[in-house]
Amino acid sequence: MHDDYNMTGSPNAVLVTFDQLSLTHGALAMADPKRDHVLMVESHSMFEKRNWHAQRIFFFLSTTAHFVEELRGRGFTVAYIRAASLTQGINEFRQANPGMPIRTTTPTSHAMCSLMIKLGIELTPNNLFLTSPEEFTQWAKGYKSLTMEYFYRWQRKRLNILMDGDSPVGDQWNFDADNRLPPPRPKKGQPPHLWPEPLYFEPDAIDREVLLRVSEFQTWGGTPDGTWATTRSGALRALEHFVTHSLADFGPYEDAMPTDTWTVNHSLLSPYLNVGLLHPEEVVHAALTRYEQGGIPLSSIEGFVRQVIGWREYINGVYWFFDSEYRNNNRLNAHRKLLPLFTDSSQTHMNCMREVVADVEKRAWTHHIPRLMLLANLALLTDVEPEKMLDWMRTSFIDAADWVMVPNVIGMGMYADGGQMMTKPYAAGGAYISRMSNYCGPCKYDPKKRTGADACPFTTLYWDFLDRHRDQFAGNHRMGQQIRGLDRLSDLPEVRARAQEVLTALDRGMM
Repeated sequence: MHDDYNMTGSPNAVLVTFDQLSLTHGALAMADPKRDHVLMVESHSMFEKRNWHAQRIFFFLSTTAHFVEELRGRGFTVAYIRAASLTQGINEFRQANPGMPIRTTTPTSHAMCSLMIKLGIELTPNNLFLTSPEEFTQWAKGYKSLTMEYFYRWQRKRLNILMDGDSPVGDQWNFDADNRLPPPRPKKGQPPHLWPEPLYFEPDAIDREVLLRVSEFQTWGGTPDGTWATTRSGALRALEHFVTHSLADFGPYEDAMPTDTWTVNHSLLSPYLNVGLLHPEEVVHAALTRYEQGGIPLSSIEGFVRQVIGWREYINGVYWFFDSEYRNNNRLNAHRKLLPLFTDSSQTHMNCMREVVADVEKRAWTHHIPRLMLLANLALLTDVEPEKMLDWMRTSFIDAADWVMVPNVIGMGMYADGGQMMTKPYAAGGAYISRMSNYCGPCKYDPKKRTGADACPFTTLYWDFLDRHRDQFAGNHRMGQQIRGLDRLSDLPEVRARAQEVLTALDRGMM
């Protein structure tokens, strides 16, 4: 199926992929509608080879359809080709337009880069990030380990953000100590804490048409419901809403996992950043402008800036710093199948997992702490195969680009690289979940117990995980305290036995 397909007379074509929807950055930044045509390919193999979340397919298709409409409104001739594969779509275009050069923004994944080179597509620099892979590599050469904190400080200085000369504003580089509050627990008689209400995006004609198409694909999860914007203007509304209503309290509660809100004070901007509808520079500028107007604590603006210029850029840098084989790491030799509860929240009695997976089912999103300390933590403790967890994350989250998920899952969440990225595994028991959430109160399992029928599976599995990998972690100076804690357990044999019961029940969807 082709639109505006038979094109002649244009000396150049710009291939725009679904994650490069920007007129101001990338290959389209210098495009001229009088000279350049635009090529977009909807690859059926991309959508059909995996069981994607319905929200994710809808977001991809609708943001792209809206972008095509905007391009045509600006006078561009657009070839939108539906083909069995990206390669077939490009070849169809070339057959209809022999000799026409094609250029594209350097892709955001190893596989796509290799494919573009193989197909002879000219690559232009990817400036949808603030830090190029070359700049990251140059920074990394000066350090023995890829410590994010040092990268973040380098970014602050290099980009001159929240700096007072050579010193950080407030004389502190980070305010992590102020940004780790648990959910508010009002005393009896006090009103509940009020969280900002998320925006609702009324579906337009394009959204409704795309929604009908989503049923063509094998999907899972909730039906798209106006949670996510599908236009540049909607993304800008989301940005304005965040800096106005959520930025002030972003810092203190950025690690909290309350049950009375799914958004907390998070920005919900990652999907728009990851497809090009927003640029990190404009996001940071909007937040800093609001901060300069007053009323935003330094701890909150610093915490948010850290997420954008620090963590996001760091993850992209790590992705390119390691080669394409990094994703295949499995240093802990984990080979369990994906637990049933990951694809069906009813397959568990663990209140925290039931609620967070239900959030993913409904919206294809949950914030970074449930992703790391619940989803990835449980997969780590139960020895789920890293590749299976990576595939689930890639297909389940609305913002899950390859460059995002490979380092986050393989390096951080699953410690499958053996410490190339992080100095220790992010393993935790029920005590952390109890402290940073209010999931545990109504749960049938007790986070303080590691044995017995009502022991929290996280607590049991945490100690069993340390026990199973004791030799591997013995030389890790950051794991010494935890490993020594094993020697103080008088009931370690009972913990091991209970862990096997828990693992069997999790495999059957009965825990």
